[in-house]
Amino acid sequence: MTTIDLGGTGTAASQVVLGLMRIKDKTDEEIRTLVGTARDAGVTMFDHADIYGGPHGCEQRYGEAQPVPASERDQILLQSKVGIRSGFFDSSREHILSSVEQSLTALRTDYLDVLLIHRPDTLVEPDEVAAAFDELHSSGKVRAFGVSNHTPGQIELLRKAVRQPLVANQLQFSITNAALVAQGLAANIMGLEQSADRDLGILDYSRLYDMTIQTWGSVQSPANGGVFIGDRENYPELNDALDELANAHGTSPDAIAIAWLARHPAKMQIVIGTTTPSRVQDAAAGAAITLSREEWYRLYTAAGNTLP
Repeated sequence: MTTIDLGGTGTAASQVVLGLMRIKDKTDEEIRTLVGTARDAGVTMFDHADIYGGPHGCEQRYGEAQPVPASERDQILLQSKVGIRSGFFDSSREHILSSVEQSLTALRTDYLDVLLIHRPDTLVEPDEVAAAFDELHSSGKVRAFGVSNHTPGQIELLRKAVRQPLVANQLQFSITNAALVAQGLAANIMGLEQSADRDLGILDYSRLYDMTIQTWGSVQSPANGGVFIGDRENYPELNDALDELANAHGTSPDAIAIAWLARHPAKMQIVIGTTTPSRVQDAAAGAAITLSREEWYRLYTAAGNTLP
């Protein structure tokens, strides 16, 4: 498994991250098999959020089924997110501190390796976020901090008060949800919908400031919300290209879709939300494949993206 330097901090993390938002109704054995397969494939980082499965539901299932012995805790990185509540966002000091305590209890651990603010809260008070982060950091309950779905301006607003480095930003990105790169590739072209800037330069910003981008929806289709792999009704050309490259590299289409993300020089982490162990193995294999420029751009255009 390829590792990346998380946010330029010197912390080595697996390039593939297992997201655990769908394990609420899985049995203990199914969760142990999923997590065990990931660890055997070299995955060292596991992504949670307080909202997944209801308040702390998936964290609770992980802690029940897969408690990490103290002797092995330093072999993995546990990440969780905070800030989404029922019908509103909440980045207040009180909520951040309360939610982290509940996450630690549910996960049966003494600390989180990374805590992300899950969504931008337009009512955010940066000083409150900073106060919460300071308390969590000084107490050893959270070792590093970041954000999710934030723009450069929103990150800068937090940086004004927060004293710890913001090491990561989790953003939607896949071959078929490629706005993160598509706008920059078609910048300054009048009349082209792809040229609209929805991310406000977050890709370049992240690279300039050593923030690790973590992709979510890594194989997700905007057409129907499902997986684009095998969806020939909406993506026939893309699936032809995935199949051909899979044959050429002696692997699966799933692995090629992950290889497309791993090829970007921003050294993104790839969050996968599957509960199928074989797809975890495919993702790990894909992260080790280096696509050529020709192959990368072929997939990009086969998904319907414009290359001027």
